Amino acid sequence: MIGRRHLLAGASALLAAPHIANAQAQRTVKMGSLRLIHSMTPHFYERFLPPNLKLEIITFDSPTDGKNAVVTRSVDFGGFGIAAAILGGAAGEPVVVAGAFCNKGMGVISKAGGDIRTIADLRGKRVGIWPGSTQEVFILERLRMNRLTVRDITSVRVPFGEMHAMLARGEIDAYVGAEPGPGLSISSGVGQLVEYPYETAMGGLNMIWATSEALAAQDPALVRTMLGVHRRASEFMMANPREVADATVRILGAPRAAVEQALGARNVEYIWKLDETVQTQSRTYAQHMLELRQIRQLPNFTTFLNPRFSNEVATA
Repeated sequence: MIGRRHLLAGASALLAAPHIANAQAQRTVKMGSLRLIHSMTPHFYERFLPPNLKLEIITFDSPTDGKNAVVTRSVDFGGFGIAAAILGGAAGEPVVVAGAFCNKGMGVISKAGGDIRTIADLRGKRVGIWPGSTQEVFILERLRMNRLTVRDITSVRVPFGEMHAMLARGEIDAYVGAEPGPGLSISSGVGQLVEYPYETAMGGLNMIWATSEALAAQDPALVRTMLGVHRRASEFMMANPREVADATVRILGAPRAAVEQALGARNVEYIWKLDETVQTQSRTYAQHMLELRQIRQLPNFTTFLNPRFSNEVATA
């Protein structure tokens, strides 16, 4: 009987074979990642790498910095928000979305025991929002769906890492944050969940897996191999949330209660495939950004979204 380990080894060899055949020495692959629970996937790559590759993880605090690193080829691949990717693509930068990375990971949180319990209750309130983020586009759309605009609230520019503390100090009434911030506010009793803002045509779209046009053209075997590694890591994490929690606490120093709240609420979904759903949601997202005048034109989706590698990994 063929064991699971042999099946995984065979799959790894199939995905990596073209690249191994051309390699003379072990190669270091640089992967950009964010300091967030929903950006933990690269930390699980090591166990699935073929023997000819080594991994170096470069951590960024800003999605835009992660995108810029891909564009300048300071890293080979990166996981960052769809908003940053679209900003680059719309500006003509050579960023290629080759896979998905993570869905969900957001939350609209208000002060525990307060009167903000729905999106409509945000009218006239101070709301922490990080400009240019994926969360900003989602909250603006949720406001529109409730017949509100950003002019009906007081938008306060707040980095994700400071939202929980500012809510606790009473400097804002609510925030639109990224995990583990919402999990921390809920688990500590400081905040209450208003909603996970996924009731839009964008679904739970959040982060994508990207590379540069040059790397996709020059070394497609490497792109295919690393997306295969990303797939196996993502599937492992979805099946082993306790290991994800342990790694997040150890690597990011995040409070365990906050991490377990986010994972227990299934507010983090590790994914890999650039399927029709993700592509459609990405186009919808870009259209919202255009209407909000965050971009002047849509990206060239013919080159910006490249499902070739995802399709090849799916059939390998």
